[in-house]
Amino acid sequence: MEIRQRVLGFITARFPLAELTGSEDIFSLGFVNSLFAMELVMFVEKEFGITVPNEALRIDNFRTADSIAALVQRQLSVTA
Repeated sequence: MEIRQRVLGFITARFPLAELTGSEDIFSLGFVNSLFAMELVMFVEKEFGITVPNEALRIDNFRTADSIAALVQRQLSVTA
């Protein structure tokens, strides 16, 4: 839950009027462009101390805060 909240905090810091839940698709809602997508990847790597491997750089892994949290948890378990 904490990972999801930190991701939502990052997104809403950039889009203060957004009221998002963990399961809402930030791409279909129009919050993500190519620049923000890269910022999101960099945030995830820095915030959680992980490296997102090239094969994980798929839209489905970044579509929702829940999917980002799942990606982070998988990568944390790999590095543990």
